[in-house]
Amino acid sequence: QVQLVEAGGGLVQPGGSLRLSCAASESIFSLNTMGWYRQAPGKQREFVARIDSDGTTNYADSLKGPFTISRDGAKNTVELQMNSLKPDDTAIYYCWAYHFTTYWGQGTQVTVSS
Repeated sequence: QVQLVEAGGGLVQPGGSLRLSCAASESIFSLNTMGWYRQAPGKQREFVARIDSDGTTNYADSLKGPFTISRDGAKNTVELQMNSLKPDDTAIYYCWAYHFTTYWGQGTQVTVSS
């Protein structure tokens, strides 16, 4: 059983930045894939970004550029740097991992508003 705990959400103005982190109970390098999804009010959960065990990254087409996913081995976390945030980025952001099965964190709220 892999436990995931997100941190770093909050309120930010349009054009601002936030950095989310996801701490895992297992070594992040032992998991096949980790990443982020988000769910906006009234919408389905959607893919944001992923990073595979070999370091390969993949992004939703509309988010590549302003969002960057990375790993911090010292902290055992997967990070999501979000720049140029827009009100449409308002959502609950969920950390996920795949290792024989899928694991989800509880989510962290990101609100982009002036």
